Amino acid sequence: MSTATTSVRQSLLKVPGAQLYHEVQGLGPVLLMIPGGPTDAGIFAPLAALLADQYTVVRYDPRGNSRSIVDDRDKDQDMDLHGDDAAELLRWVGNEPAFVLGSSGGAQIGLNLAARYPERVRMLVAHEPPCMELLPDASEMRAFRDDVYNTYRATGAGAAMQKFMVGAGLNDRPPVQPKAPPSPEMGATFGRIQGNADYFLAHGFKPIGLYVPDVAVLLNARSRIIIGVGETSDGTLPCRTANALAARLGTEAVSFPGGHGGYIDDPAGFAEKLDKVLQDA
Repeated sequence: MSTATTSVRQSLLKVPGAQLYHEVQGLGPVLLMIPGGPTDAGIFAPLAALLADQYTVVRYDPRGNSRSIVDDRDKDQDMDLHGDDAAELLRWVGNEPAFVLGSSGGAQIGLNLAARYPERVRMLVAHEPPCMELLPDASEMRAFRDDVYNTYRATGAGAAMQKFMVGAGLNDRPPVQPKAPPSPEMGATFGRIQGNADYFLAHGFKPIGLYVPDVAVLLNARSRIIIGVGETSDGTLPCRTANALAARLGTEAVSFPGGHGGYIDDPAGFAEKLDKVLQDA
């Protein structure tokens, strides 16, 4: 799979209470990429470049993150509003049902989108959605979530993110050896993500973790739902939540290269696997 040389078109889309920054590249069926947590469209840049020769790749900054301006930064995030945003973006791009890839909290948004706007989604790949309320130890997970939030309020984003990484089992993953130095675009992306940490922890962390996908609706939806897990994610909280949702949906999670951020760990391997999954739609 080669890196496409198609141009990237940047734009802002006005939605209720916000403006959504998004990028479009490539030709073919629409593939919407939804990033999670404090991240933005930039984390998918390497993956998008590998798929733009087969898909019209749309990636965006969720409202309040990076270049997507939200009118009221004091309000907690609303998962239905996130779902509305994704649906409006797909409506703006075209009329045909789209492929959707959601990562982490972006997978939660994708699940909301597929449940509430099934006519917009041909297939959703929900990669490691953090639906902690589906776990048998959900009460412990609520205490963990509250502890991270209270740590943020008491001592700031750095300590809270460290506590989250340890509690989620993401701190002891084997380090990924980059195949090349980060591009200037990825360097800028990581800088923006750091700037989003306060907004995410203050207003997004708890709503995303508390969101419970509408399993009954998803079981009967015309959209095909694929739950993804990373090959190296075994034992982590995101792997547990993904498998819990897959079990509720009566399926098995599909393994993707890398870990929780496999599209960064191994963009080429992730792109190849994602394309195979989408081709089975």
